[in-house]
Amino acid sequence: MKSGTNSAFMKTIAGFALATLSAVIISHSRLSAEETQSTDMRLYPPTTIEWKEGPAALPPGAKMAMLEGDPTKEGPFVVRFQFPDGYHIPPHTHPKTERVTVISGAVYLATGEALDRNSAKELPAGSFGFWPARMKHTAWFGGETVIQLHGIGPWQINYVNPADDPRNAKKSR
Repeated sequence: MKSGTNSAFMKTIAGFALATLSAVIISHSRLSAEETQSTDMRLYPPTTIEWKEGPAALPPGAKMAMLEGDPTKEGPFVVRFQFPDGYHIPPHTHPKTERVTVISGAVYLATGEALDRNSAKELPAGSFGFWPARMKHTAWFGGETVIQLHGIGPWQINYVNPADDPRNAKKSR
């Protein structure tokens, strides 16, 4: 082969390899997106939502309803929590972004190192907020409050002070 022909041949092979690699990457990204898409349709009028006791990671008194997915597994999920008036979640973090919509009642959220109640932000019904992974925060609730939490599992709560973790209290009994 002549050098000009060899160069054109190599460019064609490189172009084909690049196109094939691109197709594989695009195909894989489509599969990943499709795997996160629901294949069912479910509707949840308020009277049909099934409330259960909250997870062991939260102090007693919370109720939880799973709407989509499973927060303990990989992938997207949507859950609702119901908290009684005055309920408090001690300072904690999450390994992934937390996204919250306040359906009813009010959430009071304090952030940062001090976690001072006087510096709390009020999130009344209708509010939406999100905060980054590993951000220290504490929350308490005014009136009976319902929030919707949506994110990517697995969802975890890590208390700043391990003594605040209700799972540790159960172990010491």
